[in-house]
Amino acid sequence: MRMEWWILISVYAVSTGILFFIPKNKFRLAVVAILFKQVITFLIGLVVVELGLLEYPVRLFPSVNRTSFTYEYFAFPVICAAFNVWYPNNRSTIFQLAYYVGFTSVLTIGEIIIEKYTDLITYIHWAWYISWISICLAFYISRLFCNWFFAK
Repeated sequence: MRMEWWILISVYAVSTGILFFIPKNKFRLAVVAILFKQVITFLIGLVVVELGLLEYPVRLFPSVNRTSFTYEYFAFPVICAAFNVWYPNNRSTIFQLAYYVGFTSVLTIGEIIIEKYTDLITYIHWAWYISWISICLAFYISRLFCNWFFAK
């Protein structure tokens, strides 16, 4: 089996593992964050791929969709759920900003490594900073939505 398939299996295992650590009292927040993130990534992911900005040579369901099902519909939404569940509400603004930067940077660095050494993603008319900005913006939008959804 190729290295790319091992990475995909690992991503599913880690993402599923993250779900087991979500506290029961935050489960509804996690579900809302996952579903909302899937809507965002479905629309934006399709546009980016159809415009020829990114390509996913190795992916699940290649005859159905040209986006990465693993990242767009499972891994990123699960990470977004974790982001929202453990968001530091009662901390300083600097700490909250660092939280955004930390999550966004870890995902972007992982994407850069995967793009450079595997066939899971290929940048065509794309750059790492576009990923960083779009990931950070997606976290921010999902945070706004979750706050609105659960407002009292």
